[in-house]
Amino acid sequence: MPDPQNAWVSLRSPELLAEIDPLGAQLSILRDRAGRDLLWNGDPSVWAGRAPLLFPIVGALVEGHYRLGASSYALPRHGFARGKGFETAGRAPTVATFRLRADATTLGVYPFQFELLVRYAAQGAALSVRTTIRNAGETEMPASFGYHPAFRWPLPYGQERAAHFIEFDSDEPAPVRRLDAAGLLTSGPRPTPVAGRRLDLTDALFRDDVLIFDQLNSRSVTYGAGVGPRIQVSFPDARYVGLWTKPGAPFICIEPWHGIADPAGFTGDFTQKPGVFSLSPGGAMTTEMILTLLPAS
Repeated sequence: MPDPQNAWVSLRSPELLAEIDPLGAQLSILRDRAGRDLLWNGDPSVWAGRAPLLFPIVGALVEGHYRLGASSYALPRHGFARGKGFETAGRAPTVATFRLRADATTLGVYPFQFELLVRYAAQGAALSVRTTIRNAGETEMPASFGYHPAFRWPLPYGQERAAHFIEFDSDEPAPVRRLDAAGLLTSGPRPTPVAGRRLDLTDALFRDDVLIFDQLNSRSVTYGAGVGPRIQVSFPDARYVGLWTKPGAPFICIEPWHGIADPAGFTGDFTQKPGVFSLSPGGAMTTEMILTLLPAS
């Protein structure tokens, strides 16, 4: 339940209700017009996340550290933004903006003056999440960013779990990438499990952790069953997409990323880390994810 000292922010359109927790600026509830939950509930006995924001890294680092010049810094998997309180910078019935700036704690593990602005907007059956990463400092700033929404599996429309699938908007014949036991990127690509544009969801897909698409043709996927409404996840600018669950868990994560875990054995500088982008002083990058509830066909 929301902390009364840190109240969740509600947005509503005729088709959707969304609630965002300022802790991590995390989308925490997404419901259809009938009040059915589309998002995972964050049960901590399974996985406490719901839709965390990943910054300033995506994935894990070799031995939990990265090197920047002559210095070494520790960061947990997916960085620190998901555990930080965001300021509510603007609010209306259908739109809310959240802000996170560097502070003494973040500077100790990520020595850059940054600003994250996350804007949620509900319109009809769509919820857009637009994030701007800005370099507020005076030196080049390397960073990664990712979205990590977890949807109910099965969705609340009466179809069994085994009937659910993900359909890409384009063919995806390229190999996929996997992680090792330490959460690091393995060296060898794997054959794609996607048949044409469709990926049938099974627990076996996730026994080796996340399924990573690093040669994407698609800019959106739809998730659901053959009968009933589906969810479209659009990612107009993402470099990678990860799919993940804990085998047997009642959720599936569809994760558009600008970044990726360290390759196993990586010893380079953080600026050389795969997936890292760099912002010049005063520069910014904006990325967006759009969640749309599609009607039953």
